[in-house]
Amino acid sequence: SPDTSEHYVLRLYITGMTPNSKRAVENMKNICEEYLKGRYELIIIDIFQQPILAEGEQIIAAPTLIKQLPHPLRRLIGDMSNTEKVLLGLDLQKKIE
Repeated sequence: SPDTSEHYVLRLYITGMTPNSKRAVENMKNICEEYLKGRYELIIIDIFQQPILAEGEQIIAAPTLIKQLPHPLRRLIGDMSNTEKVLLGLDLQKKIE
């Protein structure tokens, strides 16, 4: 079973406040609160306001979620509405079973 003391650092890259961006932010906040309560840092980066940060990560589509910690690094693209897929990408799926 996954180590529940692990701290997650997640970066969500969005493009302004489009419906897609808003959905991604809302979905990620809900997922984090439900599955990572008290042990996550969710950093939201607007590519329009901070293009240099996006360049460094080679963001080609938005919304993109990058799991920086714990390793391995993972990236997910989309509005994060498929909770199962997001949990899979964050290696959290084992906790649901």
